[in-house]
Amino acid sequence: MGDTQNIQEQDINQLLKVRREKLVALQESGKDPFQITKYEVTHHSLEIKEGFESLEGQKVRIAGRIMSKRIMGKASFCNVQDIQGNIQSYVARDSLGEESYADFKKYDVGDIVGIQGEVFRTRTGEISVHAEEITLLTKSLQILPEKYHGLVNTDIRYRQRYTDLIMNTDVKETFIKRSKIISSIRRYLDAQGFLEVETPMLVANAGGAAARPFETHYNALDEDVKLRISLELYLKRLIVGGLERVYEIGRVFRNEGLDTRHNPEFTLMELYQAYTDYNGMMDLTENMFRHVALEVCGTTTITYGGVEIDLGSPFKRITMIDAVKEYTGVDFDQIKDTEEAKKIADEKGVHYEKRHQKGDILNLFFEEFVEEHLVQPTFVMDHPVEISPLTKRKPDKPDYVERFELFITCREMCNAYSELNDPIDQRERFAAQEEAFAAGDEEANHTDEDFLNALEIGMPPTGGIGYGIDRLVMLLTDSPAIRDVLLFPTMKTLDK
Repeated sequence: MGDTQNIQEQDINQLLKVRREKLVALQESGKDPFQITKYEVTHHSLEIKEGFESLEGQKVRIAGRIMSKRIMGKASFCNVQDIQGNIQSYVARDSLGEESYADFKKYDVGDIVGIQGEVFRTRTGEISVHAEEITLLTKSLQILPEKYHGLVNTDIRYRQRYTDLIMNTDVKETFIKRSKIISSIRRYLDAQGFLEVETPMLVANAGGAAARPFETHYNALDEDVKLRISLELYLKRLIVGGLERVYEIGRVFRNEGLDTRHNPEFTLMELYQAYTDYNGMMDLTENMFRHVALEVCGTTTITYGGVEIDLGSPFKRITMIDAVKEYTGVDFDQIKDTEEAKKIADEKGVHYEKRHQKGDILNLFFEEFVEEHLVQPTFVMDHPVEISPLTKRKPDKPDYVERFELFITCREMCNAYSELNDPIDQRERFAAQEEAFAAGDEEANHTDEDFLNALEIGMPPTGGIGYGIDRLVMLLTDSPAIRDVLLFPTMKTLDK
């Protein structure tokens, strides 16, 4: 095995050496491709195939990467890949000329070329470009993975996404779709009168979510700062300022582990709307998910992991208490206090920490017994106040708040509140969070005095929501892991 590997490495090194020698020869003959600064492209592969009837016999200029070549004496074929796909080019010595044809025969798979020629259909029926002129635009000095096996090593795929995009067309389609999803969201919200805004990434106080922040130092101010974990507190300041509907799509950073659902930096969208509540946020979410699915996928019935997901029917709505009762038989409405909740947790084998209260334990029951069942779109509502420090209490049930999370395919897709706008209550919630931090909860929020000052100025009744954009993209592209929808996911640095 070792000898075979050494032979393969020697072969590869020899091939790499030959490519560099070809580049030197091109440069010495005044044909250095890296001196070319532009190439006018008139058409792409799919445009030519779909518009063949009107383009047959017409001159076109295409550009892309050579993915395969067949040299057959005086006439050859090559397959060129661009952003839309692949198209064949017929390359004949008589059309190209002796010198250009000799140059073409030396080109390698991976080289980037520009081709001018006529659109025609071969005898076998394949739509092609009959080359009249070929320009080498970039000499590839590396070797692409072997065509038929493609790029299958996931570690290399994530580290070298550029190669992954070349070799795996479905990967390219995923990221094109991701861009369309974000554009579709923007169109929907802009039509609803929302303003897109930008807020700081470097903050003194990283609040708005339960997560550990990344910390860094601002040299110019000689101050420690954090990378934001949420967009919430600045967007609410804008609601105070009178911008009644705002949203932001931006990167947030959480100093946590990596798995199929989590990456330490990810894309979050948060929106806030004055004069509405969490019911208004449910309606907006349902309508927006349908709009995006229809616009990007062409249907509201999508398939994820072999399971059909119905985004067209009304989403189920259930309280967290009723959901836990449905799947465990335990009714937290009948549980008097934290002591009784802990006793039932012990009976059910639910692990909790000493600091946890009744509301925390309800949430642990939900995570343990309910989440795995929420495949179809389900709004889970009315969370305990202990886990919702920025949310308005339910007037008739003050231990619970007007909050919901949307679950699809057993994953949380978004989190929404009727926003807490009582500055006195908010100060008390921050104080409770500070106590939790002191007791060992590293994800607890800290008091934000400027935000409290904004609330004292006065924030109208407001509905707010945060969406994990990466999870939405996973859903609509049938991708099993978050790394599959991040162009450059976080990877451990390889030892040098």
